[in-house]
Amino acid sequence: MSAIAHVLEANGLATISLSSIRGFAENTKPPRALHAEFPLGRPLGKPNDAAYQRRVLDAAFELLTRTEGPVLEDFPESIEDASAAPLSCTLPPRVDDGGSAAVSEAKGLRKAFDRALETHGRTNVGRLADADGVVGLIEKFEVIAKGDDWKEAGIAPKDLMEATKDILSYYEEAASALVEHTPAARAAESWFYRETETGSLMKKAQAALKDGGFPAWMYITPMTQQG
Repeated sequence: MSAIAHVLEANGLATISLSSIRGFAENTKPPRALHAEFPLGRPLGKPNDAAYQRRVLDAAFELLTRTEGPVLEDFPESIEDASAAPLSCTLPPRVDDGGSAAVSEAKGLRKAFDRALETHGRTNVGRLADADGVVGLIEKFEVIAKGDDWKEAGIAPKDLMEATKDILSYYEEAASALVEHTPAARAAESWFYRETETGSLMKKAQAALKDGGFPAWMYITPMTQQG
């Protein structure tokens, strides 16, 4: 985004950037940037708090008065990232139809996913497969996790990360229907990778891809969940 900001500025369009990682802003030096020490994925701070989000935006737009840069200002408040604590979410009963633990778990979450979709009217599932296809994606990662050649999984290399995002989104959205509060940033992500069968499977698949020399293995799980 900082590179795009430089291009737009060079063509006469004033820009503002919102920074979540100060080091990136310091290195890329966008023309005007407001750094807010907020959890990644929440550039405006507090979910469902329009007044707080407006304060962040007002501070960002104030930077338009600065005509010489680069400008990097800090928002005066910070929000602690609670992502290290997984979401407290009880999984519904699995659909025991002879499938693997991960597949049975995902099928058991389908009603919760459908409730979340009805409530919010939108979903992030669909990059590579819809909700009906999530089980199929999980089965592909099961092949990879066994240590077989990833090519045997029947998925193109460029699609592996998109498949990961679909599976993660399916779980996170289902979890939102199982709790009665807005989760802390990345809490649902931590819950998925630390406390579900499919999350464990994804980490095993990543390890197998690394051992197999797959060049983009590190992107199969988020950096926040590695190590």
